Amino acid sequence: MEILIVGCGAIGGSVAADFLMAGVPISITDPWSNVITKVQTEGLHISLPDREIQTPSNNALYLTDLARLNPRFDVVFLAAKAQDAKWLTEFIKPYLKQDGVMVPLMNGMMNESIAQIIGKERLIGSVIELSAESFEPGIIKRKTPPSKTWIAIGEFDGQITNRLKMIQHLLSNSATIDFSNQIENAKWTKLVTNAMILAPFAMIKAGSYDAFADQKMRQLVLQIGEEAISVGRALGYEIEKIFGLTADDLAGNPLEISQKLVDTLVGHIGKKSQNATTQDVIKGRLTETRYINGLIVEQGQKLNISVKANQAICQIIEQIETHTLEATPSNIALACELAKID
Repeated sequence: MEILIVGCGAIGGSVAADFLMAGVPISITDPWSNVITKVQTEGLHISLPDREIQTPSNNALYLTDLARLNPRFDVVFLAAKAQDAKWLTEFIKPYLKQDGVMVPLMNGMMNESIAQIIGKERLIGSVIELSAESFEPGIIKRKTPPSKTWIAIGEFDGQITNRLKMIQHLLSNSATIDFSNQIENAKWTKLVTNAMILAPFAMIKAGSYDAFADQKMRQLVLQIGEEAISVGRALGYEIEKIFGLTADDLAGNPLEISQKLVDTLVGHIGKKSQNATTQDVIKGRLTETRYINGLIVEQGQKLNISVKANQAICQIIEQIETHTLEATPSNIALACELAKID
């Protein structure tokens, strides 16, 4: 079986290292050439809470190498930013076998866009809870080891297929794997948590969830969640069991569900955990906010549902991305003002 991991940052690199340490032969590629150079020469270095992992130099490929070698892959794990999903899928499409399968390990509701490129029959959905950060090529600090990492996978028709079991077997090297018969519901549930956690903490450059001690911050985050759940329900997405929570755990009104999701997520990954969007802000890169909070705003406005808190976050992150606003704690008050939170 030929396996390719596209994206060797915090998530893709963590999964790649798990595969390599388990003896699963893989190829790795990444849009950033300096990442591939580092992996080719030194392998991957993963810092876990209880140990250090150093993988051997392996089959890391520059994007240009794919054109030169013209390989064909049975399985492609796409561990990229939401804004890179479409162009990377187009790029990889010629190298995915006709009966091959792509599994996006990413945030956002990108499955429909990906399916339009490679066909829904070659796509398996996933939701991943893996906390890691990477500031240097090939060097990753992973906060949730495989024993505490969780991934849900699912076919879009809810069936348990042989290929789904095959993906479960592969990913079991990285996480506890659950099947979901409503994978898009699970994706939206993860989107809700991402909307509450990623951009709001990035706008203040938070490296710790102790920021929740600020009652305005907590109020803002919970309103973001309420809006996201309301929009999702209007679109037909029900809150799905996630992060070990059952359907009963997630019963209640949008505010109660938001509280449960945030408290559970913080409990899983710890109070000190710098998220991917915060890392992008520190690096001066574009964030995924327009595909997360921005999607909630877009759909909410179409449905005439109030999305003021998500809209406020989008406005602030856009100003941070264009360097017209600094990421500081003062943005909490600004976001509350924009969202009309007293």
